Amino acid sequence: MENLITINNQHNSLDSLHQFLNKNSSFECTKTYDTWEQRLDANGQMAQCLVLKKSNMHAVKLFFLNENTVKVNHIIPNKIMQAYFGKSQKRYQNILEVITGKIKDIALSGSQQKAFEELEKEIKKAS
Repeated sequence: MENLITINNQHNSLDSLHQFLNKNSSFECTKTYDTWEQRLDANGQMAQCLVLKKSNMHAVKLFFLNENTVKVNHIIPNKIMQAYFGKSQKRYQNILEVITGKIKDIALSGSQQKAFEELEKEIKKAS
């Protein structure tokens, strides 16, 4: 689950958006390095992102694509839970991994979609 959201000019940096979400959201917002995608910034360092967290199983990661556009992705913020319930990054999977992955997707999709929509609504307050 992902979406692109246009943000007001007054919140067009990670720091200002972080301050806005901390003040105006009931969810926990942290600024951290993007360990989920391992993106690099212009200096070749690991890029930063904001994580708006509802629980250990539901959060969104957001980062700027350009000056006013934020890309929002659903993530599992807990590293242990991410290992069990997150998307596998392996190029080749055996049949058991494929089947259990599909079962996890079906079992978690409803709650993940609901959490994503709640968190997305909080971010849209900045647009």
